[in-house]
Amino acid sequence: MSAFNAIGEEREIDRDEFTPGNEPQPTWCPGCGDFGVLKALKQALPEVGRNPEEVLTVTGIGCSGKLNSYLDSYGFHTIHGRSLPVARAAKLANPELEVVAAGGDGDGYGIGGNHFIHTARENHDMTYIVFNNEVFGLTKGQTSPTSPKGHKSKTQPSGSAKTPIRPLSQSLNAGAGYIARTAAVNPNQAKEIIKEAIEYDGFAHIDFLTQCPTWNKDAKQYVPYIDIQESDDYEHDINDRAEASQMMFETENKLYEGEVLTGRYYVDDESPSYQAEKQAIGEMPDEPLVERYFDEDYEWERSYDLLDRHK
Repeated sequence: MSAFNAIGEEREIDRDEFTPGNEPQPTWCPGCGDFGVLKALKQALPEVGRNPEEVLTVTGIGCSGKLNSYLDSYGFHTIHGRSLPVARAAKLANPELEVVAAGGDGDGYGIGGNHFIHTARENHDMTYIVFNNEVFGLTKGQTSPTSPKGHKSKTQPSGSAKTPIRPLSQSLNAGAGYIARTAAVNPNQAKEIIKEAIEYDGFAHIDFLTQCPTWNKDAKQYVPYIDIQESDDYEHDINDRAEASQMMFETENKLYEGEVLTGRYYVDDESPSYQAEKQAIGEMPDEPLVERYFDEDYEWERSYDLLDRHK
């Protein structure tokens, strides 16, 4: 897809533009599903007409946190579980920026779980990709919020006694407008879902199943996937909240039984994003705040206003 460059000329975008000139040697393990996320993202961004200078990726801590190192765009590597508040601030300051937040299941659903709920509830306009491999991979395989009950690790050698969370249902209940699940071994679907999420006006949550061949060899991500949009056995209206909820409930019950369903689960085409609501009630200016920062006249006017208020 074509886009306009900084001087207004229309041009074609090459996916290689998102590869750093001095590409670092990946530190992900051979066979890691995180490579699939990176590939799908690098394919999707140019196809929706985004230049590298129009994209910000915000990551937390974990294997997923290395995404910025391999993607030539603006990047912000935050602390554990804090990718979403930083991404929210960046999007509010510059709504024209394409903001993609990323985290692992431990980082995003565990340490950052509270931010996940409230960012979805407020429907901030951004894409959130959670690399879900059902373990804390970077720290050698401890159980995470999505580890199945009974999962054995060095910290829980007798098996986890906890029931895993249901991220799709949790996202729907919190208020996310776009919810999908895809997988690293299904690259075509992954690319299309990321494209839709980027173009969605609101909070788009993608639960991205990524295999971890080093620390979670028993993960069910290796079994064949069923695309719920392509299968005759599954039918639901993605705009119907109740039907989406029922599909998620069935899917999340079956995930650990060997049947992995992927695809779009819910799309809310009517609810406005947080930014749109703020603009409607006059709490956000039409021009990006980030541009005001560099407006010398505005800064002087604001200073005079502050002085007048405190006289």
